Order: sequence, then C-alpha cells, then structure tokens
Amino acid sequence: MWNQSEFKEKDYDADELDRFPKGAGYPGGKADWGWLQHILASMKPKGRAAVVLDTGAASRGSGSASSNKEKEVRQWFVEQDLLEGVIYLPDNLFYNTPAPGIIVFLNKAKPKERQRRLFLLNANRDCVKGDPKNYVPDDAIVRIAAIFAAWREVEKYSRIVSFEEIAKNDFNISPSRYIHTSENEEFRPLVEIVEDLQAIEEDAKANDALLKSILRQLAAS
Repeated sequence: MWNQSEFKEKDYDADELDRFPKGAGYPGGKADWGWLQHILASMKPKGRAAVVLDTGAASRGSGSASSNKEKEVRQWFVEQDLLEGVIYLPDNLFYNTPAPGIIVFLNKAKPKERQRRLFLLNANRDCVKGDPKNYVPDDAIVRIAAIFAAWREVEKYSRIVSFEEIAKNDFNISPSRYIHTSENEEFRPLVEIVEDLQAIEEDAKANDALLKSILRQLAAS
C-alpha cells in the first residue's frame, strides 16, 4: 500500500462496505490513509493494528496554506482518538525503496490514561548497515517494543505528545518532527520535505485546472 495512486475519489464514493466514514474518506492522490480506513473497518470493537507506511503519510499536507485531503483524513484519525502511536524506522530497510518507513498503530479502545495523546518513537538510528539492505538488530527490536509497550519517554528517542501539540503542528504526526536524535539536527528529513513539495505541486495543478474550468464556463455563459 506504499503510496498507491490508482484509486480515485469515485472509488471511495462507490464503496458498498461503509469503510470510508464521513469526515475521512478520499485521502487524495496517495492511498495510505485509505488503506488505514479499510483496516479500521475490519477491526473488532477493541481491536488494534500495526501498519507499515511511507513516512510521507505522517506529514504530507501539514504546513501547507492550501487544503489537503490526506491531512484532513489524518486529522480525522487524530480527532477520533484512533491512533495509539507512530514509530519512525531507519532508511533502506525495504526492497521496494531506500526511503525510511513508519509503523502506525491503531487502537479502537485506548485506555483512559492514554486517550487524547500519541506515543512517538524515533528509531531512525536503530539499524545495522547491510548489503543490499539495512536491518534492525534483535536487541533494538526488543528495546523498541519494550519502550513502546510501556509508553516510556526516553530523551531523543520517544515522547508522549498531546493532541493540542499535534494540532499546533498542523496534524503532522511524524516522530522526526517532535524528536530530534542529535544536538545538530534542526531540520526535517529531506524525503519528507520532497514529498510535501510534491503534494503542494499536485494541489497547485488541481487548483489551476479548476480555475481554468471556471473561466471556460464564464466565457461560454
């Protein structure tokens, strides 16, 4: 489901299984949050799920002056309190891309002490260089799992973030936005910036096409 682009708005509107609720639905040109809605609809009332996605799914559209469908769906998940946490993975783990990924955790029944909060963990350094691909060693997997399960904050590694702070950051839920892993790290990962620029360009093209259509209609009337 990594950034699939073949699904159109009409596919969501025509869905007969009620998987895409009002307020969410069509996430724009990338299907990541469409798949998350499909998974959510398949979960039991107290179900939980962990889904591997592209890092851009956590941040695309945030900070943009124009509206963005993907950000709107991400915001819906946050406001419905369906997200338990996000883990930022190291780069070059997957064979279909050298880009890093994230694991998004869904929980339909968050315990009261964890409601309206999100647990973020930046594991971008928890890897061993490999050939052809990097990998996360067993001891790092155990540490990641233990810290995430305990919701334990560790400096420069994990944080519990309130919904208010997420809203201030325009519903960017990328751990890299909130957890800097070194003293000198002041900027977001380049891959996220590139994806945001691509989203802005797509929005601009869509707005331009809409404006041309309106002008043609005015000229014909």
